[in-house]
Formats: sequence, C-alpha cells, structure tokens
Amino acid sequence: MFAPALFKMTRSWIGLSAAVLLFGAVVPATGSASSSDNSGTSARQSTAPTSKDDNVKKSNLKKADPTDSTHATTSDAAPNVPAAYRIGVDDQIQISVWREHDLSLSVVVRPDGVITMPLLNDIQVVGMTPKELADSLTEKLKPFVNEPQVTVSVQAIHSRKVYLIGNASRQGVFELNDNKTAMELIAEAGGLSQFAKTNGIYILRVVNGSEVRIPFRYKDAVSGKAQDVLLMPGDKVVVP
Repeated sequence: MFAPALFKMTRSWIGLSAAVLLFGAVVPATGSASSSDNSGTSARQSTAPTSKDDNVKKSNLKKADPTDSTHATTSDAAPNVPAAYRIGVDDQIQISVWREHDLSLSVVVRPDGVITMPLLNDIQVVGMTPKELADSLTEKLKPFVNEPQVTVSVQAIHSRKVYLIGNASRQGVFELNDNKTAMELIAEAGGLSQFAKTNGIYILRVVNGSEVRIPFRYKDAVSGKAQDVLLMPGDKVVVP
C-alpha cells in the first residue's frame, strides 16, 4: 500500500531534480551567448574610431592631391631685363591680356620690327620698352575688350648682337645679353689666330647714322697698358 505511493514520490522528486539541473544548464548558456553578443558589440564599437581615422586620412590625401588646379604653378621664367630695355629684332616677347586667353601669346619680333596679334594685325614694336608696348596695346584693344589689362615681358633677347671678323679662332655673330668688352668677346671666340695683328684691332660702330672706327690695342690691354672697350649692340670687331 505504501510502496506505490513511495514510488510515485520518488519519481516526482527525480523529475523535479532533473528540471532544476536542466534550468541551471540553460541559464549559463544564455548568459554566455549574451556575453558573446556584448563582446561582439564592443569589438565593433572599438573598430569604429579606426574607421573614422581612415576616413580622415583619405580626406587629407584628397586635399593634398598634387593635380589640384589650386596647386598648379608655372615654370616660365623671363630673364632679368631692365625696365628701360628697348625691344629689338628677333627678341621673343610674352604678351598677356587678363582673362583673354586668345589674345595672350608669345611672339618673336620679325626682321621688319613687327609682330602680329589677333584683332590688331601688324604692330610695330622695335624701339619700344615693354611698358610702352603694353600701354599702346591697351589703347588699341579698348574697342574690342572691356577695360583691357595688358602686360608685356621679354622672354629672350636676341637683338643685341656683335660681330667678330678676321683673324680670330671663331668668327661670327655673338649675342650681347649683358655688358661685354672686346677682350671678353675675343676670349669667348677662343682667342686670336697666330697671324692676328694684336695691336691693329679696331671696332666699327654706328654713331648718329655714321660709322666710326674705334682702335683697340689688344696686346696692350692684356698687359694693362691700354683700356678695354665696352661693346655696344651692332659693333663689328675687326681683327686684321
């Protein structure tokens, strides 16, 4: 009589114990999963600043792009030409008209002393300073351009020339881009030949439309007994 009841009580106790054990196993597992999710969230949160830094770096790289037009520079450089320099034949000049790309150009002065520009056609420029030419072009462009702003610069000087003729190692035409003396010209040409009359050299120069003869005693100048001669554009140094 008591045996079946005792059996039922024992089975109920076993079932309750099993339920308790099962619940204990499930709760830690759930906590572990939650902890794992939290760890994953923390990991994602910890990587967020790194992603932001990368974006900042990319932004900085974009700003430093060397192809950006704001960083563009020009490599064009004009020689150091005095403001009083007068333009001559074969000189190369740069004409810039602000905001008028089609009117801005680099030209070489023709043998007739003329250059050609859009709208203005042929313009006489020989004997003018860069500023004088800029002022003249400004006036000429007013019928075509609203408030033209013109600048003129000399890019290369080829009009200042001197000539070496006779018994020199190298005869020919030499550019006179700076102050140069007869002795310096002869040195640039490689010296005189062995048959040159060193104290018979002379310089032909046009003064007021007439050609004058200026003696140059080379041998005495080398020894300091005579003065060197400063050359002028168009001078002809003759070595007999």
